[in-house]
Amino acid sequence: MSYNDYVRASKMGQKDYQSKLIAGEIPTLAALDDILHETRNYREVSIGLVQIPLDQIVGTKTSGRSNSFSSNFMPILDVDSEFASKWINLSISQVNEGINSPIIAYEYMNRFYVLEGNKRVSVLKYFKATSIMGEVTRIVPRKTDDKNIKIYYEYMDFYELSHINYIYFSRLGSFEKLQAAVGKGPDEHWSDDEMADFRSLYLLFKSEYISHGGDELKHITPGDSFLSFITLYGYKELLAKSDNEIKKLISLNYTEFELMSKKQVDLRMTASMKKPSVLTKLLTPSQNSLKVGFIYEKTSASSSWTYSHELGRAHLEESLKDEITTVYYDNVTVNTIEATLAKAIAENCDVIFTTSPAFSQASLKYAIAHPKIHIVNCSLHAAHSHMRTYYARMYEAKFIMGAIAGAMSEHDKIAYIADYPIYGTIANINAFALGAKMTNPRAQIHLLWRCLKDFDFDRQLSDLQPDCVSDHDLSVPEAGSRYYGLYKMYSDSVWNLAIPVYHWGPFYTQLVRSILDGTWKSGEGKDATAINYWWGMSQKAIDIISSPWLPEGIKRLLGLLKKTICSGEFNPFSGVIYSQDRTIRNSENQTLSVNDIITMDWLSDNIIGKIPVIEELTEHAKPVTLQQGLHDK
Repeated sequence: MSYNDYVRASKMGQKDYQSKLIAGEIPTLAALDDILHETRNYREVSIGLVQIPLDQIVGTKTSGRSNSFSSNFMPILDVDSEFASKWINLSISQVNEGINSPIIAYEYMNRFYVLEGNKRVSVLKYFKATSIMGEVTRIVPRKTDDKNIKIYYEYMDFYELSHINYIYFSRLGSFEKLQAAVGKGPDEHWSDDEMADFRSLYLLFKSEYISHGGDELKHITPGDSFLSFITLYGYKELLAKSDNEIKKLISLNYTEFELMSKKQVDLRMTASMKKPSVLTKLLTPSQNSLKVGFIYEKTSASSSWTYSHELGRAHLEESLKDEITTVYYDNVTVNTIEATLAKAIAENCDVIFTTSPAFSQASLKYAIAHPKIHIVNCSLHAAHSHMRTYYARMYEAKFIMGAIAGAMSEHDKIAYIADYPIYGTIANINAFALGAKMTNPRAQIHLLWRCLKDFDFDRQLSDLQPDCVSDHDLSVPEAGSRYYGLYKMYSDSVWNLAIPVYHWGPFYTQLVRSILDGTWKSGEGKDATAINYWWGMSQKAIDIISSPWLPEGIKRLLGLLKKTICSGEFNPFSGVIYSQDRTIRNSENQTLSVNDIITMDWLSDNIIGKIPVIEELTEHAKPVTLQQGLHDK
């Protein structure tokens, strides 16, 4: 029987060998020495006896031992060779008693290369074993700004805490997110029981994920998908579920994993929505009436953000009053959002708008579980097939406000107060800084964050004594405060220069109308299943209200900028742009791409301050930043 096993293994090896030759790839095992010859700058660290996942063993340490195997570690030498005889004897040992002697291997970038024990690895891979013990030496490359090197250093930090080597990610910050997702502190070590529980859940997930074809998804790892999965459903909650329940959830979420790998988002930048064709009317049933629910994080009296959405709800209700009814739920938190979604569904809401990025994960979870309900979340840069998202291109208004601030600054000192370091926020900050630079090349923007812990925000602003301040976008209706928009502070008064205004009403009206007339799904490309709406000034989603007491020249500039941005003649992120480290981020006669604008993780060279990391944030700010923050790349 072992002879026949070798014959079968050899056929598998020959098939892989020939396919690699045809593809122009190296058909034998990779040799670590050849890789390190190109790398040169590294150090070695012994990490002792380790359980090595077999699917992460990809080659040999030296090239001299690589030619006996195809690239899949199956043998390719003749069945009558001495090599084949040794392989057959090992296979007999594996069947009778199991292979227990450790191999000697090197680990580099979370891949393992065998110095001693290649045939043991080959036999175990043939019998579909999952791991083998090995004495491992780690090859540590020099730390650089290369993304893969950065991820590997994050992995090594995580390994020191968990001794887990079988999960890996393609995105920076993921090991930190995983540590938080399982309920561990940033520097907290794992117990043996915690490692065992994690291994059991991850291997179940990976097996089911691969059975759906997950190992063929490009640009992501099984770890990427697993992290999104436990973030969505809760790690401890998943540990309490049965295997069948978990498998069902994986199946429901598989289209989400596919979309993660494609990295394709249908970004709707304009308000144009197709009118229903005759065929659409015939084939797609329209709805005569809808109940539309709105979920707010705060009340319209205590939050300018909520107030702007409440105005949008009122506009929607007035525009489609004969076809819809609306309801809202306010003072909702991250801890109560799921219960609120369940209540809205139980009260027969057909459409639900969740108006905070902090609600995105819960919204997605309920959208997957209730595919007939239209759940839409107010956030940016999300790739989901079950849930659509929407946001406003506020950076257009921020650029104009920056231009006003630069022109009105006597001492070139301007403060910008930001909330959370999430997608879209950095574009707003940079646009404001670029606008200020346009009218005042000497202006410096001092960036302050409300979300920092152990930070005396009021004292910082008082010590700074800026000429102008960019603060909350709108006034809180019942607060009686004038500290909003762009303003100048005096010893006894505040002069509001301009405020940006959200107009969510037209957006809500068009989206709900598309559901009523049956065109909600029309116009979607075959591969464009993730739809994000990102409207700007040209769609009247945002505007600027300025003080009538502004100098006439600034009023004229404001009008000119609004006109050229709306017409598309001018983009705030066009022309030469430098970041703080003097890197050229955009060259002359070019405009930053939409994706580059959304995912900015750098600051303009006239900004004093930095983008905070997770550890520096308040507990309230961490959830939304982990879900929508800039580490997810």
